Amino acid sequence: MPRIYMDANATTPVLPEVVEAMLPFWNERFGNASAVHGFGRGARGGIEAARDQVAKLIGAKANEITFTSGGTESDNLALFGVLKPGDHLIVSEMEHEAVLQAAEYLASRGVAVSHVGCDGNGVVHAEAVKALMRAETKLVSVMLANNETGAIQPIRAIADVAHAGNALLHTDAVQACGKIPIDVAELGCDLLSISAHKMYAPQGVGALWARKGVEIAPMLHGGAHERRKRAGTENVPGIVGMGKAAELAKVWMADGGSDALANVRDTFERTLCERVERITVNCVGTSRVSNTSSLRIEGVSAEELVISLDMMGLAISGGSACQSGAVEASHVLRAMGLTDAEARSSVRFSLTRHTTVDDVMEAAGIVADAVKLLRSVRQQL
Repeated sequence: MPRIYMDANATTPVLPEVVEAMLPFWNERFGNASAVHGFGRGARGGIEAARDQVAKLIGAKANEITFTSGGTESDNLALFGVLKPGDHLIVSEMEHEAVLQAAEYLASRGVAVSHVGCDGNGVVHAEAVKALMRAETKLVSVMLANNETGAIQPIRAIADVAHAGNALLHTDAVQACGKIPIDVAELGCDLLSISAHKMYAPQGVGALWARKGVEIAPMLHGGAHERRKRAGTENVPGIVGMGKAAELAKVWMADGGSDALANVRDTFERTLCERVERITVNCVGTSRVSNTSSLRIEGVSAEELVISLDMMGLAISGGSACQSGAVEASHVLRAMGLTDAEARSSVRFSLTRHTTVDDVMEAAGIVADAVKLLRSVRQQL
């Protein structure tokens, strides 16, 4: 049975060009990048080239990039590296658990934490952030694009509010990087998190950008790696792969890839809404990243639909893959004002760059059949 993959926000396939770039660093240029001999210098060269590629993707300087093990570590490093007991942190209610749970832990260690809400389209407004600012506010953390809905946040306006109160602005750009153009100067942020496996590079690699002059206390100790911000021997092949993926993403966006994918996404939503009654597109009233569609389908549970679609050859998610198996309704959708029942009937379709119109047309038919069957079963109970 042919399968259709529409869960790119959970992870993306590694591009062939990325694999090709990585191969030499497993067998030919395998040295420890901290070693001074030729093998080490070869590995170091790969890392520094990747650092430059990642920096160019977001309009940054190479020496402002710190490589990590992924988006979660980058988010944690941004928060733990900046905040200390007595400081005040503002986070949005829609953040990834990597931020929310880090904030919860910081609260247990003497950091005051406030949560800012959003509107019905999943957008955090700068005025709401301003209302929570205090003299002790040291950091504001609001993601650039939501992992469940794709909603893009007004980071520039929020950064201006943070800076007016002498606070820093961190944005989790894991679901935005490689999908929309990013320029850290235009965003006005001070810290920005990226994950490689959301942009067609391997899992287990990420990066944190920190504006020059922003001091970050390391979480890991044991060496001078990554300019003493992140101890531990670097994952050279993974970092090289991330760099190549960043280079390819920049070209893809410049060639209109994002707009083309948005058209495919819109075709999918339009077709599905024509074939299935009582369906709502979450956050349709705001700007979204081009690959993401959060749909609320009345009369079915997200859990049942995800399982049914998997059996029919279509891979999607009930929300964040990091919450797989969770029984609670999505905190993102509840923050938008949806009821628990509405949140539990919402599913996420996230397209890859390679998803075609034929793919989404076939997927729409599969979803329509699955919904019809599930609604029929429920009516008989």
